[in-house]
Amino acid sequence: MIRVDDFVTPGSPAWWICLGLSLFGRSCDLGSTYAGTPNLVLEGNPFAKRLGWRLGVPLNVGLCLIIAALPMMAISLTTSSLLVAARNLQSVWLMRTMGELRYRQWMSEQVSETPILTLLGCFWGESGLTALVGLPLVLFSDWELVPFAVGCGIMIYGVLVAFFTTLGVWRRRF
Repeated sequence: MIRVDDFVTPGSPAWWICLGLSLFGRSCDLGSTYAGTPNLVLEGNPFAKRLGWRLGVPLNVGLCLIIAALPMMAISLTTSSLLVAARNLQSVWLMRTMGELRYRQWMSEQVSETPILTLLGCFWGESGLTALVGLPLVLFSDWELVPFAVGCGIMIYGVLVAFFTTLGVWRRRF
């Protein structure tokens, strides 16, 4: 049985499983990002935007190769990545219909017209409530790998959404 703090040997069956999970999760995130913003105009992560596809894809593959040796990290990364992909896909249809630039302009207008406390309250509320879903998994996991790692992944997703939406609001409003 693999525990939360275990390291698995690269090339072992557990490592290949963790690698497959990580690559699947990151591929879903990157694929949904590409579907919505192939030119990264709408990318909320400034680091990923700066890297671009040419450096971002190999960096993500390298990250997966390393993280595969840490099952807790691999499962958490996969969970967060799948949640990010789901969030991306929620708006891809609109991004594709309007186009990246027109969607960004429209969204910026909506952000600028919404009272800041309402806007941040909604974004932080969504993020906080999502993170709260992961909390009982972590607290009651009894340090079992899968529920603990999935709970961490959900909480990390909530924190990342709060951080990057706040950063995006800050850039558009101030």
